[in-house]
Amino acid sequence: MLFQRLDKLFCNQTHTQTTHQCAPMRVRFSGLLAVFFTLMLCVAPVRAGDDGMSFIRDAEIEHYLHTLADPVFRAAGLDPPAVTIAIIQSPVLNAFVAGGMNIFIYTGLLQQTKDPGELLGVIAHETGHIAGGHLARGSEAMSNASAEAIIGTVAGIAAGIAAGRGDVAIGAIGGAQEIAERNLLSFSRAQESSADTAALSFLDKTGQSASGMLAFMKLLAGQELLPSDKQAQYMRTHPFSQERVDEIAHHLEKSPYANVPMDPALVTMHERMKAKLTGFLQPEMALLRYTDKDPRVPARYARAIALYRTSRLDRALPIMDSLLKDEPQNPFFIELKAQMLFENGRIAEAVDLYQKCVTLIPDSALLRVSYAHAILELSNPQKLDTAVENLLEANRLETRDPQTWHYLAAAWSSLFEATKQDKYQGLVAYALAEESVAKGHDKVARQFAEKALLKLDKGSPYWLRAQDIKFSADDHPKD
Repeated sequence: MLFQRLDKLFCNQTHTQTTHQCAPMRVRFSGLLAVFFTLMLCVAPVRAGDDGMSFIRDAEIEHYLHTLADPVFRAAGLDPPAVTIAIIQSPVLNAFVAGGMNIFIYTGLLQQTKDPGELLGVIAHETGHIAGGHLARGSEAMSNASAEAIIGTVAGIAAGIAAGRGDVAIGAIGGAQEIAERNLLSFSRAQESSADTAALSFLDKTGQSASGMLAFMKLLAGQELLPSDKQAQYMRTHPFSQERVDEIAHHLEKSPYANVPMDPALVTMHERMKAKLTGFLQPEMALLRYTDKDPRVPARYARAIALYRTSRLDRALPIMDSLLKDEPQNPFFIELKAQMLFENGRIAEAVDLYQKCVTLIPDSALLRVSYAHAILELSNPQKLDTAVENLLEANRLETRDPQTWHYLAAAWSSLFEATKQDKYQGLVAYALAEESVAKGHDKVARQFAEKALLKLDKGSPYWLRAQDIKFSADDHPKD
């Protein structure tokens, strides 16, 4: 789903979300599911300090980032699916790694990079920190740092963080009470130099130029004379020195790949990413920057999004139709139109479009969840099995996502209403137990697991998993 904001979840009831902040949680819960939810603890919104730190999820941008980064990850000896790339909504120019194989990139950095080469240089450098084991030194401190909460929100590994997805054009979840002390996220000059060296090696292994990395470093160099509180946050978490710039320039003088141009497909993806971010995050600016006289695809894309974000769907849809006429098989254009229709009550049309998206990109968990959510809103019992099938596949593709379990509970609850089969009561309780585990609510997870064990067939896979959840909660009670 396009930009999903995760601000508010369940606090005695499902929160209604505004267009700018959060979209409506449209799944209609049955009486059975409502009873289960009365047992849940209130989950209040969790924010990242006074700066309103928030995460966004977007299938297209994540696809682009992994297309750009995965060759670097492989060159570093990392398994690409094991590396989480999380996007923080903030105008700040920054990126960092924390909590293992997690790279956090701010939207400010994404928007300020001029081309994919600059962004690639940042990703290669951060990968150098991961491959160099630079995070190990702070693992004990990080275990008690609030940054761990941010990591947990995205990766599903920290207890006590309310995660899940809203269904809006731009999405965010309050990440944590504060991004950890900056010294936990910063590195020594020696480690910075080591990460640079590793990054240059990765780029050479993939046959790509480090010229973008040099351009980004020169951008930082221009901030050296500014007061520290005016410098890019990247400067404060990544100690800068002119020697680093010189080393990269020296490498380029010798590299056989120095003048290799970026893949045009990546350039296109980068331009569209920046247009999309502007359209969603700064719609009024997008309408000024990308005029209706600009026929380029990124300009039309940004305008369509901005018009949609400012409640002018009648003007946004014709632009989307023009884009789809040019690129009828573009899954992300189809997805955007589907979301526009979904958010405006045209559910049946949205379902058909989401189905096409999933056919085009079957390995996108986000798209599968969006498709299933639209089916649930359609309230057609004959399509419930399709919703469950897609949610289970989304779970396989992206494990430990509480929102997927949330929708599975809704789907199985609807199946219980349609069939009156007791097994679905057990599956609803099991799904809510898994959702609670993913949020770090072990006591609540145990309650649901106990209910599931009473209804599921003894010895079945779900019964065994519910038993594991119960035993784990008993061994490590926390909430």
